[in-house]
Amino acid sequence: MTPALRTERLSKRWGSFAAVSDVGLVLEPGARHALIGPNGAGKTTLINLLSGALAPTDGDVWLHGERVTRLPQHARVKRGLARTFQINTLFPALTPLEAIVLAICERKGVAARWHRTVASMRDEIDEARTILASLRLERDADTPTAQLAYGRQRLLEIGLALATRPKLLLLDEPAAGIPTTESADLFEVIARLPADVTILFIEHDMDLVFRFAARITVLVGGRILTEGTPAEIAADPRVKEVYLGEAQHG
Repeated sequence: MTPALRTERLSKRWGSFAAVSDVGLVLEPGARHALIGPNGAGKTTLINLLSGALAPTDGDVWLHGERVTRLPQHARVKRGLARTFQINTLFPALTPLEAIVLAICERKGVAARWHRTVASMRDEIDEARTILASLRLERDADTPTAQLAYGRQRLLEIGLALATRPKLLLLDEPAAGIPTTESADLFEVIARLPADVTILFIEHDMDLVFRFAARITVLVGGRILTEGTPAEIAADPRVKEVYLGEAQHG
């Protein structure tokens, strides 16, 4: 089976500083894969390399078997890659329904007709409402985004990504800034996303990582320390030492 995502020797340097070094990742279609590591490990830099926000110094990226190393972000989106950010970037004056309809129109290449009223876009509205329902955002469909709780805004950001119909979804700390009592609910929603959508996510909360990831890659100093199942990662003494901090307590 062709991997949904594959990297080979992926590296990013600024002068003598190596932010990411020789990273080789393989994600099978439908994977639920977590990327963890201490602060400064290079996790967000790696996501930026995968999405095309940064060009690598060395190495390559493949999406579904196609080499996309030199393709810009918008071209990767056209090939099924979508991402969210640590800090959400939404349309505060629009409602979730309007925002997702706009994203769908952009995907269809008809965003220039945005001057039409949303009410006239029946197919787009139906698709947008389906996305909102999958994220449990139906009750907020007509509420201005600026008035939504932060956790609801993070869900909306995922909804905007889903509007591009991604094959691969990159989530950069989707629970960042959300109260712990709400973050598990957000990940429950993420867990119910379509099985054919491959998900790679960065998350600091180990409880969430071990609960929702099928495989975990540990990044330290820009390099892969190890990769495995949650049980394998939890039992690895190197991970305990450099990330979980148990070495200092034992």
